Amino acid sequence: MAASPYRPYCSRLVGICLLLGALWETRAEQIRYSVPEELEKGSYVGNIAKDLGLEPRELAERGVRIVSRGRTQLFALNLRSGSLVTAGRIDREELCDRSPKCVVSLEILLEDKVKIFGVEVEIIDVNDNAPNFGAEQREIKVAENEIPGTRFPLPEAFDPDVGVNSLQGYQLNSNVYFSLDVQNGADGIKYPELVLECALDREKDAVHHLVLTAFDGGDPVHSGTTRIHVTLMDANDNAPLFTRPEYHVSVPENIPVGSRILTVKATDPDEGANGEVTYYFRKVRDKISQLFQLNSETGDITILEDLDYEDSEFYHIDVEAHDGPGLRARSKVLVTVLDVNDNAPEVMVTSLVSSIQETSSPGTVIALFNVHDSDSGENGLVTCSIPNNLPFTLEKTYGNYYRLLTHSALDREKVSEYNITVTATDQGTPPLSTETHISLKVADINDNPPAFLHASYSAYLPENNARGASILTITAQDPDSIENARVTYSLAEDVLQEEPLSSYVSINSDTGVLYSLRSFDYEQVRDMKLLVTASDSGDPPLTSNVSLSLFILDQNDNAPEILYPSHPTDGSTGVELAPRSAEPGYLVTKVVAVDRDSGQNAWLSYHLLKASEPGLFAVGRHTGEVRTARALLDRDALKQSLVVMVQDHGQPPLSATVTLTVAVADSIPDVLADLSSLEISSTPEASDLTLYLVVAVASVSCLFLAFVIVLLALRLRRWHTSRLLQASEGGLVGMSASHFVGVDGVRAFLQTYSHEVSLTADSRKSHLIFPQPNYADTLISQKSCEKNEPLLITQDLLETKGDPNLHQVSQRCHTET
Repeated sequence: MAASPYRPYCSRLVGICLLLGALWETRAEQIRYSVPEELEKGSYVGNIAKDLGLEPRELAERGVRIVSRGRTQLFALNLRSGSLVTAGRIDREELCDRSPKCVVSLEILLEDKVKIFGVEVEIIDVNDNAPNFGAEQREIKVAENEIPGTRFPLPEAFDPDVGVNSLQGYQLNSNVYFSLDVQNGADGIKYPELVLECALDREKDAVHHLVLTAFDGGDPVHSGTTRIHVTLMDANDNAPLFTRPEYHVSVPENIPVGSRILTVKATDPDEGANGEVTYYFRKVRDKISQLFQLNSETGDITILEDLDYEDSEFYHIDVEAHDGPGLRARSKVLVTVLDVNDNAPEVMVTSLVSSIQETSSPGTVIALFNVHDSDSGENGLVTCSIPNNLPFTLEKTYGNYYRLLTHSALDREKVSEYNITVTATDQGTPPLSTETHISLKVADINDNPPAFLHASYSAYLPENNARGASILTITAQDPDSIENARVTYSLAEDVLQEEPLSSYVSINSDTGVLYSLRSFDYEQVRDMKLLVTASDSGDPPLTSNVSLSLFILDQNDNAPEILYPSHPTDGSTGVELAPRSAEPGYLVTKVVAVDRDSGQNAWLSYHLLKASEPGLFAVGRHTGEVRTARALLDRDALKQSLVVMVQDHGQPPLSATVTLTVAVADSIPDVLADLSSLEISSTPEASDLTLYLVVAVASVSCLFLAFVIVLLALRLRRWHTSRLLQASEGGLVGMSASHFVGVDGVRAFLQTYSHEVSLTADSRKSHLIFPQPNYADTLISQKSCEKNEPLLITQDLLETKGDPNLHQVSQRCHTET
């Protein structure tokens, strides 16, 4: 299928559109104006607001300003009208010398968009300068033998204007002998020459006065004149002749002052004064005369001041050679100034931010700056760089403008301030560089929660502490700054033993010091778990939690507590039974004690402090068991009294004592008999009737005891517990049956015995317990003894003189384990 004939046409049309778009884009970036020189300050140049696509009022709002580099600002912005105006009188000749085109470049910055627009203003020349010969008169010496047609160079006029406003031609006043001929040089300069029209006669006219007029092409026309005095001389038919029509020399701009750069040479074949040659600058401009000096005798050209390639890179010097009579020869010296790398790059920051948030995204603009090097070629090529270890990058924009951008995320906690060194280096030999320092502070945000020094905390506090005592200090650190780093502490709400945790401890919200609000008791509270929260003051605040374990240390503040034998409540004394037939090591009873403290403070030891018969009994140091240390003898007393001390291992140790009464007898009747004998012996005045009464009571008690045993055996089938005997007012009280007592999870084993009999005598009210020994250690539950109705048998006995009367014999409870 053949291609459509419209396709090439469409392709060309698309290309033309793209080209026009590119040209329009370029025009959008480059703005051009033209303005005549010598305008008054504030004269209108162009509508910069319109060309930027802005309203005049937007110039100030969007930070539009001129950022051009230069010695003086030639233009300014009128923010009210949106126009570009002149900042002062502009002299094109001073600004651009004789350049055919004079263009001033400046840059306009849109600060809000960080965008640069280039503006070129062409300075249009006006005819503000008249041609000038530099001298009001000039003398020309002419040999009288000159033939017609001889030409004599005339001084040229200089007009600093350009184009049509510059020098256009010369006129000579009318005379018979001379005419004017203007030659156009290869360099475009018009050279006036005086042409001899007819032979001269010195004797007729020794001097001819001429007027040479130079005029330009301006409107109106400006002109300048000089008087030419032609003096006739004797014949000098040879003019000086330079060895070269043009001299070329190249010198570096840093050549020392006073150095000779060139020697011009002209010769004259005449003799005498007609052959003596002197040298002069033909057109002496101020700038040339300030920089160069010509020795009129030798023709040496030397440097008077430092050369500057950046000021001018080329000088055109016209040289004349005069002989004695005044004949002249012309030559040119072309001096080329070579650039050397004598200018370091210049960096001008046009836009800069001093602070940036640490959350700023990569690509955020920090600074806009311009670099310039007054040198040329490679000496003027500048590259910019920053250290590689910084999170920033440089981006080249319009012309020699660079932008400093963020390259990666910033973290104020790592680096809070950057001192960025921008190094501008040219490519000269050796290279020159300039450093510009930019300070940038990173603004903090609350992006770090407080951090505790430890993952968890433990604290130890001895019990019985003073209220308000300091326990420990918890510290959290926040790497943020100011309010974001100010940390406050608090305790999480909780309940301990049905009381709020805040009633036990508190924490200082500013310092993190933990205080106790009460005196702790190890036996009630041994440890507690706390949750401490640290919050910063940012918006929003960030928090961190840490667990705290508070352990209460035990103090030895509890004395041992004796559980068995228990202290009677009626003031009577408990009695333990030890048969006379007991062998050494026989277990009489066991002292059971506990200590509410813990650890070493609760380790108990048992000691026998006092015994009515030393050496008869021994107490187990760690068990509290009271055993016979030897066999019982007939001479041993019926009633033995022991004082047992229970002591803990605290510092200082605490202790408790208990007094044990041990009855030595093989059976209960023996005990009663022994007690009766003791009573009778203690009252020798008693009658035999009392003895009979005691025997009768003992017999009746034995019979009654057997009946009670049978009765209890029958009732124990239904009942599973028994109760202890309770003493009536003024009577004998039985010991309570032993049971489990729980202290710190340890159950103390108590030993019980088969029978308990209470006997009360009116005279002494002594309380005796006669248990049968039980050689098996057993456990008793709390249900093993229930309330039992007591069986009472009362027998009235007559009192005899000095004899005690027995009022009541009761058997209350039988406990068996």
